[in-house]
Amino acid sequence: MNSPSQQQAGPSPTAIPFQTPDFRALCAEHGITMTHQRQVLYEVMRGMHGHPSPEEAYARVKKRIPAISLATVYKNIHLFVESGIFREVSVHHGSLRVEMNSTPHHHLVCSECRTIADIDEEHLGLTPHRGKLPGGFLVQRFSVDVVGLCPACQAKGLKQQPQN
Repeated sequence: MNSPSQQQAGPSPTAIPFQTPDFRALCAEHGITMTHQRQVLYEVMRGMHGHPSPEEAYARVKKRIPAISLATVYKNIHLFVESGIFREVSVHHGSLRVEMNSTPHHHLVCSECRTIADIDEEHLGLTPHRGKLPGGFLVQRFSVDVVGLCPACQAKGLKQQPQN
């Protein structure tokens, strides 16, 4: 896993770093219709590192399907999230970001530039509680957002105001 402060540029936007041998079966398993546009979007996003936004995915998909619209990319990303193919990163940060890392981890969120980096569970010393919490709340997944300043914003001399 990458260190939290590393940003990866990722592969060439025209390369297909992740080929799904049976995208049709994946779609059937999740109850959605397979289309060429969805397959290209899925392959492009699986090849992206970090937490891509629809705009970032659109820029790469457009190189392979010039006629695709940003609205189509948004619609299909939402469909992938709703069907369980992808997960949305925390909805608290103002823009849709898609989770590409399927291993247990949490997020470091810069309060200034809004970058999101992954951090392994063990680095935070937290033991996620699985099952039911008091009051009968059933845990589906455990996600922690650590909000602060990334190294780049710290280097710019930005000051963080501690919040409780």
